[in-house]
Amino acid sequence: MKIVDVLNVYCKKCNKYTPHKIKVYKKGQASPFATGQARYERKLKGYVGKVKGKKSVQKIGKHQRITLECNVCHRKNERVIGSRTRKPLEIKKKEAK
Repeated sequence: MKIVDVLNVYCKKCNKYTPHKIKVYKKGQASPFATGQARYERKLKGYVGKVKGKKSVQKIGKHQRITLECNVCHRKNERVIGSRTRKPLEIKKKEAK
């Protein structure tokens, strides 16, 4: 899936349409001290073995997420592009005429 590197979209802070830089969204590293992670590790501990099983249905593809940054006020917001797709998001440079 290809997308241009600059899009003209609405900025809530500027209250008008401005050019926005596009970056591919990358998830940060999960904390090992999070409540859910601690609960999961407690469940796996002990003599019972693996308590939580595998998913019965494997979803095909992922939602492609981008981060938009306003060139005027530098405010950032996220957006989901299209539906689930297997192809990774590819940013292409806009050619000058």
